[in-house]
Amino acid sequence: MTERLRLKKNADRRLKAGHLWLYSNEIDIATTPLKDFEPGAQAVIEAANGKPMGIAYVNPHSLICARIVSRDVDVRLDRSLLVHRFKQALSLRARMFAKPFYRLVYGEGDLLPGLIVDRFDDVLVVQLNTVGMDRLRDEIVAALEKVLAPRAIVFKNDSSGRRQEQLGDEVEVVYGELPDQVLLEENGVRFVVPVLDGQKTGWFFDHRANRAWLNGLVAGKRVLDVFSYVGGWGVQAAAHGASEVLCVDSSAQALERVAENAALNGLAEQVAVGEGEAFEALAALKAEGEQFDVIVLDPPAFIKKRKDIPNGERAYSRLNREAIRLLGRDGMLLSASCSMHLAPERLMECVRGAVRHQDRHGQVIYQGHQGPDHPVHPAIPETAYLKAMGVRVFRN
Repeated sequence: MTERLRLKKNADRRLKAGHLWLYSNEIDIATTPLKDFEPGAQAVIEAANGKPMGIAYVNPHSLICARIVSRDVDVRLDRSLLVHRFKQALSLRARMFAKPFYRLVYGEGDLLPGLIVDRFDDVLVVQLNTVGMDRLRDEIVAALEKVLAPRAIVFKNDSSGRRQEQLGDEVEVVYGELPDQVLLEENGVRFVVPVLDGQKTGWFFDHRANRAWLNGLVAGKRVLDVFSYVGGWGVQAAAHGASEVLCVDSSAQALERVAENAALNGLAEQVAVGEGEAFEALAALKAEGEQFDVIVLDPPAFIKKRKDIPNGERAYSRLNREAIRLLGRDGMLLSASCSMHLAPERLMECVRGAVRHQDRHGQVIYQGHQGPDHPVHPAIPETAYLKAMGVRVFRN
């Protein structure tokens, strides 16, 4: 008999609206004590009147104590449902992209909370970010094998989300054999992806469309790519005609990959690298009298939790101020944020303040977000996290 988890009165409103999460303070623990559940176990979710509402996996130790995996109480999350959901996800990507390089599964956006799968042709990189998904690791591998017959599957389980779920870190090839180099192509440019020792899954597919937009404006320009990682923005800018590109990152290893990716595309002459913490590097470039036509700011999330919002907004403001000091008379700023807790209008405010601080004018000519391989769940605002603003910055 399947376990059941009953909600308090009126605690089913978000679920009815389509949301997939349940919080521990919404559970009727007198009727169905959370402490009785084994982490990762699946249960029938019931409204306060006992009406079944769906199947969820449960973690009694987490604030989000249950995540819906099926609205049909007769359907469990198992290999069969995983195969079905993977095929649904694949059909969307096949419609959107000509080549097999994309995020194949985007957690809640693909009705598979806690699961991320990035596809690099025949290599799949998987993140199991919750106990519920971690318990299904063998079924996930089997389902991916059935749907895509990959050459290799990598578990890149080192996210902060896992630590919140009291799961350990692990990075390993769990299926097949990893080739010496994992390659991808984005916007006509090739990259080597560090799937084992890079950030997240090794690549950030979410900015693909934003990079494509900027690529159309860089011909003949001098470009600065801050927080460059392996050169997603900078190497693409060089490939689309930028005269010079400087990629700045605090990681020497990432900058080695920038050089490797520039060389892979025959762009070694156009792309230079500079190692340093972003704020210090921007100050040093200003002191050296450097100027750029285009500057890309794509920092890691400065706001991880709600309590970080004030400090995070100050950091975004300062970063944009320091960058604008390095723009020429009529420059282009691409300012991005992957902080889910930073509202788009607050990023706009950070940029507005930074432009005025330098006594310049700004024109917002582009507002971008994550690509279609990161589909936004309309009931879950947390699935819409990425913001990118293209701003022309000019003097009187």
